[in-house]
Amino acid sequence: MTSQENTRRASVSAAQEPRMRHRTLACSPGLWASIPCPRAELSLDLVLASGQSFRWREQSPAHWTGVLAGQVWTLTQTEEQLHCTVYRGDKGWLGRPTLEELVAVRKYFQLDVSLVQLYSHWGAVDSHFQKVAGKFQGVRLLRQDPIECLFSFICSSNNNIARITGMVERLCQALGPQLVQLDGVTYHGFPSLQALAGPEVEALLRKLGLGYRGRYVSASARAILEEWGGLAWLQQLREVPYEEAHKALCTLPGVGAKVADCICLMALDKPQAVPVDIHVWQIAKRDYSWHPSTSRAKGPSPQANKELGNFFRCLWGPYAGWAQAVSAPRFPLVLSPDPIRFFSSPDLWTLPLPPLSQ
Repeated sequence: MTSQENTRRASVSAAQEPRMRHRTLACSPGLWASIPCPRAELSLDLVLASGQSFRWREQSPAHWTGVLAGQVWTLTQTEEQLHCTVYRGDKGWLGRPTLEELVAVRKYFQLDVSLVQLYSHWGAVDSHFQKVAGKFQGVRLLRQDPIECLFSFICSSNNNIARITGMVERLCQALGPQLVQLDGVTYHGFPSLQALAGPEVEALLRKLGLGYRGRYVSASARAILEEWGGLAWLQQLREVPYEEAHKALCTLPGVGAKVADCICLMALDKPQAVPVDIHVWQIAKRDYSWHPSTSRAKGPSPQANKELGNFFRCLWGPYAGWAQAVSAPRFPLVLSPDPIRFFSSPDLWTLPLPPLSQ
């Protein structure tokens, strides 16, 4: 059977289904496309559960479904290939991802960056990295949408991956556009700045369980729209130096130095950004015998955190933030033999939404 016949047969079969379902590579191969990508360059299990993005879930073994570039995707991988299928909704046409759609996947995973070469360099300059790297191959940084990354990490304050995932999902359910429904699970895009800046948003987000973070979400959305000129301001931070982008982000409500570094690293093309918290501080002291030299701080402080970031940048080079994800991760529980078990509860995705007003 030719590939065209295979695609046509899969399309007809999908169209005849009473509802759209999550696909697997084995059951509907005609609706998948692949990108050459060995596991040493990308481990989906580690990257999509690593606390970078909070929108991916393993719906079937080794098949991850989430929202990327305004579309719902399922991703899986074999030893040498990254396999992708896209769901275009009720009005979309069925078929394997187009070359243009695959470009979005490549950009999201930054596949133009050779992770193997980076690992080799980091291992040569850092004996601790060399010890841990063998266990955690394929950990790379995502290039996320700046709006999604910003507001997701505002939700991360004093939080863990499981709770952040639930908050972000409920935020999208309440305020984001509906994209597609698969096996009864409705997927939403991330809310726009306008949706997040509405007059009743803070009260709604508190009802959704965001607590005090709801005020920061709505206030930051309003600040970007009313004081900084909107989405274009945030996007142009990709073009300015790291220090300038970091300083600009810290003007937003709810964005401190650590959250600003996360956004710089994961959305604004600043691979040298090193987010520092107490856990990273402890790893630096334990595994790198690091101590602040310009202050007497016994724990994280703005000056000491900047010094620690500079220490890692001098050690690892221009992709220091990528190396940190392996050697000194912010969410160490993720890098375990079963990285997704602890946050795979369906409750994260199906919690009921409160009414907009009472």
